Amino acid sequence: MLRMNSRAIYSPEPHRGWLPWGALAPFLALLFVLVPIIPTVIWFSRLGLFGREGPEGFEGIALYSLLAFTGTGLLVLGWTHFVEKRPLATIGLTRPGGAKTFTRGHLIGCASIIAVILATWIAGGYLATAYAPAWQSAGSLLKIVTLLFCFAIQGSVEEIVFRGWMLSAVARKFNVAWGVGLSTFIFCLLHFNPGLNWLVILNLVLYSLFACTWALKRNTLWGIMGWHAGWNWLLATGFQLPVTGIDVKLPALIAAMVPQGSDYLTGGGQGPEGSIACTILFAGGFIYLLKTAKAGSHLANR
Repeated sequence: MLRMNSRAIYSPEPHRGWLPWGALAPFLALLFVLVPIIPTVIWFSRLGLFGREGPEGFEGIALYSLLAFTGTGLLVLGWTHFVEKRPLATIGLTRPGGAKTFTRGHLIGCASIIAVILATWIAGGYLATAYAPAWQSAGSLLKIVTLLFCFAIQGSVEEIVFRGWMLSAVARKFNVAWGVGLSTFIFCLLHFNPGLNWLVILNLVLYSLFACTWALKRNTLWGIMGWHAGWNWLLATGFQLPVTGIDVKLPALIAAMVPQGSDYLTGGGQGPEGSIACTILFAGGFIYLLKTAKAGSHLANR
């Protein structure tokens, strides 16, 4: 079970500056995200690079990742270093072995989205219309490689904000359970829009629980950062399907899939992240990680 007393996670090193009150952490997380995003959205909307669902096309997604998410990442890291004055290891950026752990997580993330697409295709939710069309265009391959870097920034920054800084800050003030609950709430709030159906919202909650459990069990953020980056990148580039409702408008790296059948099977306009296969993956991953937590970990102790 989740530990119910306040404690440092990832690293016991103390903070030497001001650690915000636990109740303030969610509002700071919102500021870290929104301060860079709001001017970026306004600018991109004027340039025609931002639509109802978010940044549009390769240029919109690539630039949005580089500008908005880099800005958020710098804010969080700067706050941790200059205001709280605590080592980055205390938000999960532990050393050594970060690159290796990130790469392993990235490969698992790629394998996970392939499993979801394959299961949905077998169930009749997708029709494969072309295989590896991106390989016929050097320009498309270059854009896909560029997005590998862009999604590494985007996925990593989201994990640093929610499962890194916010989870650890709340755990130090309250407890790990509150950290998981509040970080999950703010994560889902920032991804919410009134058009989402209940399954998409459930999958957002399950993903956050899965990500928190992964980070706490492994006592590092690198693995789930890699997983998030790999999942988003291959989902966006591998199958010509939307990632969180956003279409990069590039030919598929693996296979072009056309949804058919129920939105609950395919995810509809949201993409595979709104599908029942995704629900099963996140719920199963969360339960597995929770049950296999070693004695003495942040998850195994009361």
